[in-house]
Amino acid sequence: MLLREFTGRHALIVFLMAFGTIIAVNALLAINAVRTFPGLEVENSYVASQEFDAKRRDQEALGWAVRAEMHDGNIHLMITDKDSGAPIEVAELQATLGRSTHPRDDFSPEFRFEGTAYVATVKLAPGNWNIRMVALADDGTEFTQRVRFYIKG
Repeated sequence: MLLREFTGRHALIVFLMAFGTIIAVNALLAINAVRTFPGLEVENSYVASQEFDAKRRDQEALGWAVRAEMHDGNIHLMITDKDSGAPIEVAELQATLGRSTHPRDDFSPEFRFEGTAYVATVKLAPGNWNIRMVALADDGTEFTQRVRFYIKG
């Protein structure tokens, strides 16, 4: 069996291929991370942190529980009293429905209150979805929550 001598040129080629692969993979991951970044949640994180505890206390004082389910092509957003389970009709509801990883599929469905839940007719692909909702209570308290749900495929 004839073996060729391992030279400095061979070592350089192995070195460049190994590190070239690492750099290419890191570049690909960085490009995809930036491309799928949904954007900023708040403009000024310091100001948001100063208001966080007061907003949390106000929301907890409302005593609301929120969950979402998909039935027969309709998304049901249930806002209920934590203690009694009674449905709550809010003064105003704004909601954005989308994926947690990228804003490409984001949209704002038209929710209508149907006595026990807010309902919107939507067509969603299987997978994880989020509703980023802002509800206004009758007393003016803002209730903000991200509601996660899963659609089987």
